[in-house]
Amino acid sequence: MTKFSNFANSLQSSDIAALLALTEKPEIISFAGGLPAPELFPIEEMKQVDAAIYAEEGRQAVQYGTTEGYVPLREEIARRMKDKFFVDCQPEHIVVTTGSQQALFILAQILVDKGQSILMESPSYMGAIMAFDPAGPRYTEVPTDDKGIIPEALEKILAADDAVRLIYVIPEFQNPTGVTWPLERRKAFMDIVSKYDVVVLEDNPYGEIRYGLEKMPSLKSLDTQGKVVFLGSFSKIFMPGLRLGWIVAAPDIVDKFVKFKQAVDLGTSTFGQRQAAYFCKLFDMEAHIARITALYAKRRDLMCDAMKTYFPADVTFTYPQGGLFTWVTLPDDVDAKKLMPKCIAQNVAYVPGDIFYPNGGHGNHFRLNYSNMPEDRIVEGIKRLGAVLAEELKK
Repeated sequence: MTKFSNFANSLQSSDIAALLALTEKPEIISFAGGLPAPELFPIEEMKQVDAAIYAEEGRQAVQYGTTEGYVPLREEIARRMKDKFFVDCQPEHIVVTTGSQQALFILAQILVDKGQSILMESPSYMGAIMAFDPAGPRYTEVPTDDKGIIPEALEKILAADDAVRLIYVIPEFQNPTGVTWPLERRKAFMDIVSKYDVVVLEDNPYGEIRYGLEKMPSLKSLDTQGKVVFLGSFSKIFMPGLRLGWIVAAPDIVDKFVKFKQAVDLGTSTFGQRQAAYFCKLFDMEAHIARITALYAKRRDLMCDAMKTYFPADVTFTYPQGGLFTWVTLPDDVDAKKLMPKCIAQNVAYVPGDIFYPNGGHGNHFRLNYSNMPEDRIVEGIKRLGAVLAEELKK
């Protein structure tokens, strides 16, 4: 019998995982994952990209690289940070990561000791909770409304708890709710955190997928003290299988981050980094993102219109201005997790909402993804969900 560490022994299979495994079946209309639309992956362009990489760099393209990342890609990221997020940074402020999930894990490891507090929006990204758990933190949920974190609640918590080391937020098209913070909320947030010894993780994988909403300054662009670490990703705007993300951070955080990453993987795929950099050089990334945005906006509208038609009147949902998700709220006495097997029986799936709360509870919610399913399956799936909800609410 293998002897595992205490942490390994604490790992448990989730009943949600068992349910979601069923969504892999082709007959299931799954709104559960955060998957981009595969038909938009630029496969033909990537054949040219790969040929160009080998022609120009040869064997060097598949040699080890620096832990910080491929310099031309970091230069491209710096350019995009200024253009998209109003952040004026240099390549030395940037580390390329193996997906933003790796960045979340490493940042928790270098910034949080066991028993210290991580503040998160309520609800928040379940993948971040998974990445933070190995550090052994306590979680404090900050109340939110339709504009994001409530500043007064944040200040009250920070003033009362000096064990808070980290604040994790998604200000743009939040996962799972789809909510975006307006500028005045961002400024109020930064005014508050500037008074406390905390680091802010600004996770922004969806910020370039905007449906008509004008660009707003990122929290990082409003940061004058080096408190904010910006996390970006190519997964939603390019191809998720490349596993390419990045952080932008102050030099002292970059230094510790790179040292920890060296212990984890030495460095992110050198060829994958070149693929992203060469695509940006040879093709029009902005046109590619525009195609993604147009399709996802269409699918968002289709899903929201279908929910208006087929969902019971006392079931509400968000109308996101970007990103991949809408957040559904059921009457208080309806548990989305308990309802899910009935939906699976009708070959349709979602993610129950309780797993988006680090301390559990709030079972009367679920998250829907609209980016991945074709239009006809979106309508049919929502129709099936509506029928199950209508039957449940009769009880």
